[in-house]
Amino acid sequence: MVNIRTYKELRVYQAAMEAAMQIFDLTKSFPKEEPYSLTDQMRRSSRSVCANIAEAWRKRRYQAHFVSKLSDAESEAEETRVWVEFSCRCDYMTKAQADKLDNQYDKILSQLVRMITKSDEWVIP
Repeated sequence: MVNIRTYKELRVYQAAMEAAMQIFDLTKSFPKEEPYSLTDQMRRSSRSVCANIAEAWRKRRYQAHFVSKLSDAESEAEETRVWVEFSCRCDYMTKAQADKLDNQYDKILSQLVRMITKSDEWVIP
């Protein structure tokens, strides 16, 4: 494994941050009746993926805590996919935009699952 010194160097964190920022930009154009529901939920869950990855990084001394935080990130990523689908079905974003985000989150989820499965390679001895 490459010597990674901070969570910001993790590809999964970088991908999650990029997706969260895309969601932030897309939700700026959502209807005014959505700011405290769909817009807020999408922004919160997408940001939570990043935050949970960062927390997991700091919990590497304890494998169970590390896995738990990565599992939280995994759940938030899947939740975000649901909000993306709602947004597309409500015509707040195009199918192409939704598909792009869905693919991004599919890759993020794959990376998180790999980290969870191989958590012993990530924890601090």
